[in-house]
Amino acid sequence: MHRKSAFSHLLVAASFLLAATSASTAFASSAEEIDIKADGALERFETEVSGGKEFLSEAKGVLVFPSVVKAGLIVGGEHGKGALRIGGKTVEYYSTTAGSIGLQAGAQSKTEIIVFMTDDALQAFRSSKGWEAGVDGNIAVVEWGTGQSLTTVDAQDPIVGFVFGNKGLMFDLSFEGSKFNKIEP
Repeated sequence: MHRKSAFSHLLVAASFLLAATSASTAFASSAEEIDIKADGALERFETEVSGGKEFLSEAKGVLVFPSVVKAGLIVGGEHGKGALRIGGKTVEYYSTTAGSIGLQAGAQSKTEIIVFMTDDALQAFRSSKGWEAGVDGNIAVVEWGTGQSLTTVDAQDPIVGFVFGNKGLMFDLSFEGSKFNKIEP
């Protein structure tokens, strides 16, 4: 009984932590604020990733989540709001959410940039009523070596993703299970 009670308390604590984090994100995310933060995220991408600007110029669409907050205590979740850009202009806004179970405690923020390389992939994403990575389509995480430019990477996947933490570009991550929904900020 004591062990079950402790686990219940951990679940409640994780839920409150996630709710508090999501609430602060929700109140601070007008369309203008999302666009300003998305501009900053794209500038960082173009500065830190060699060939990043040229790579993005080949994209059919770019979905930018400037701040995806992950919080948890055994059970965790993440949430963020972002902008879908086509031709450099915001055309729609989206939220992303994901859940997880396992050894975790605390909170962190990351930036996610998802690049649609084909018209078909972009259209399938935009026409969905809640798109889930790994179910409705796959997001490949591009990996390349130090000193290599994205202009030398042959991105054959229709959807490519990048994740930045506080220390820069992060590798070996998966978008699987992340859900994306169109929103009105």
